[in-house]
Amino acid sequence: MSEKKRIFIKGNEAIARGALAAGCTCYFGYPITPQNDIPEFLSTEMATVNGEFVQAESEVAAANMLLGAAAGGARAMTTSSSPGVSLMQEAISYMAGSELPGVIVNVNRGGPGLGDIGSSQGDYFQSTRGGGHGDYRTLVLAPGTCQEGYDMMIEAFDLAFKYRNPVLVLADAIVGQMKEPVTPWEPKAADNHGAENWCLDGAKGREKRLLKSLFLEDGALAGQNRNLQAKYEAMQEEARADVFECDDAELVVVAFGSIGRIVKSTVRRLRSEGKKVGLVRPLTLYPFPSEVLRDIAKKGKRFLTIEQNCGQMVDDVRLSVRGIADSEFHGHMPGDLPGSDDFLAPIINHLED
Repeated sequence: MSEKKRIFIKGNEAIARGALAAGCTCYFGYPITPQNDIPEFLSTEMATVNGEFVQAESEVAAANMLLGAAAGGARAMTTSSSPGVSLMQEAISYMAGSELPGVIVNVNRGGPGLGDIGSSQGDYFQSTRGGGHGDYRTLVLAPGTCQEGYDMMIEAFDLAFKYRNPVLVLADAIVGQMKEPVTPWEPKAADNHGAENWCLDGAKGREKRLLKSLFLEDGALAGQNRNLQAKYEAMQEEARADVFECDDAELVVVAFGSIGRIVKSTVRRLRSEGKKVGLVRPLTLYPFPSEVLRDIAKKGKRFLTIEQNCGQMVDDVRLSVRGIADSEFHGHMPGDLPGSDDFLAPIINHLED
């Protein structure tokens, strides 16, 4: 077996390459910074897999094209950045209500409003609470490295078809624009989990099928919502986190995505100075790794949540450890690019409290 070769690429390209490795054959999108490298790459590379690339007239159109391709059983995706993803929310809600698989990538930028094109984690609430109308959820994966961007795209397509549900990959401008080595790989075979039994591919020789999110008969919508909630409960088994140096830690920092990666460097430095600090970096934001945090809390640990926003994931941390512990919060404001030194003082201050 030949040794896998590493390539030096941007995180956005890693995401695009991961989608192709996952068997993606349809891409629909509209330009917005800082995710433009993804459609730029796929505009040529999608042809190499006999796939379809469409630059839609808007994010609204792109998301509805994704819905249509998903209904046909295709491995399809769209990508955008914060304001663009806001425009997609109606179609994503329809996809969840119709139980359609698809992958949405949000390379999070600063906000609210047009904000800036720099890094932010201000879309956490939108990503993990559905984002659109109605009681629905999307699975949410949070890469912190270019390699994770590649790997999580393969996982995202598998999860989308496993649960017949939209999956969101929440990256950010740091992950999308940085360059580092990535080792490409391809899964043995794409598993569409029986999509041929529900997708719309022509009814010749079989009974017709109906995919919908409209339920007007008495009790029909209540039944569909019960079905969806049972599915979201089953998703809890997918929760994952990177747990680092927590066994003897007096203070456990919780951070995700690029901020989790930067904080890990801070934790390593503090450990080298003899300070007992650990890190939990959620890899899935929905389902949230609540049990991981709860088990750590039972060992008497204290918590500090660090995010590049004004305080969002901290709500889930506090819910996870409720009745056992609490979590303090430190927010690094969007619009200001952080380094590992920026988190030294907040961690030390909370450690010594």
